[in-house]
Amino acid sequence: MKELRREALHWLCEVEPAAKAAGTRALAAAVASAVTADAAVVDISAALDPMASLPGRPARPLLVSPKAVPIRSVFTAEGRAALLHAITHIEFNAINLALDACWRFAGLPPAFYLDWLQVAGEEALHFTLLREHLNQLGADYGDFTAHDGLWTMAERTAHDVTARMALVPRTLEARGLDATPPLQAKLARAGDLRAADILGLILRDEIGHVAVGNRWYRWLCARDGVEPVAHYAVLARRHAAPRLRAPFNLDARRAAGFTRDEIDALACAAPAHPTP
Repeated sequence: MKELRREALHWLCEVEPAAKAAGTRALAAAVASAVTADAAVVDISAALDPMASLPGRPARPLLVSPKAVPIRSVFTAEGRAALLHAITHIEFNAINLALDACWRFAGLPPAFYLDWLQVAGEEALHFTLLREHLNQLGADYGDFTAHDGLWTMAERTAHDVTARMALVPRTLEARGLDATPPLQAKLARAGDLRAADILGLILRDEIGHVAVGNRWYRWLCARDGVEPVAHYAVLARRHAAPRLRAPFNLDARRAAGFTRDEIDALACAAPAHPTP
């Protein structure tokens, strides 16, 4: 387990999606077993190899501007497949984001790397479940276009772990907490109860993933002597984070560890009335 971070880099560089997902899940399970046996040792000093090509991903899907990704009705077979493809792509990116957090930032407590490796394993499971269901609909990952918004923010925050924690799990991934329940309802109305169930599992796990981001963001703010709410606003401006918009899933955000001050700040960021 001394090579935990280099193993994370290995799977981050892996191009083939099924291999990346399976390898990440196996690594996360092995490390979890080692931690249970008090045998895990994390090398926290290793620096990023400047020759590493990140992230590893297949030639397809074709990546386009977010505005160029067509919106289709969930009440058609093709539209449902396109929607699930978009979510599958998000989960593929989420594997890479968690592995990158585990590898990229040296010198943090071992618990940081163990947390993000666990997240990576769960994201890999989400990707696998969604891809399997997509196959049952007669499609596969790569059949539709996709955009690269999540990884773009990873690149913007590559040299600032505090910004990464603030703007990837606590901002971009937290938007999934808001978006998932309406998508579940739409899929259920369209008769795709399996997809709705998979999104329910993802929502449960994503609350925990956003909580990991919250925990380490606050730890880093305390380490650096900055106030979390005010510093978040600075980081969001500095790295051009997307504007947060209502409605918000406030129950899920509270469960993920957002404080009252952070919840109150959402009302200022998005004047529309949030849903409870």
